Amino acid sequence: MAAAETTDPEIQLRGLIEKLSAYVEQFHGGTVEFVSFDGKTVKVRLGGACLNCPLLPSTLHGWVEGTIHQFFPNIKVVEQK
Repeated sequence: MAAAETTDPEIQLRGLIEKLSAYVEQFHGGTVEFVSFDGKTVKVRLGGACLNCPLLPSTLHGWVEGTIHQFFPNIKVVEQK
């Protein structure tokens, strides 16, 4: 059962988003939080310095969505406000 858990896309997405958040926090002062995953769409919430930043769309689509698509090309990324 443990092997099945490690291949669960939600667990993998959570881990990837945690790593993205650590990077964004360290270098930009923002955060990326996993909100939910329905099997096709992952919802994330950007926070910290990302709030009210004019570059939020670039962070969301360039960093977050771009990185997720490298590993999960068929998953849609949506910002949860």
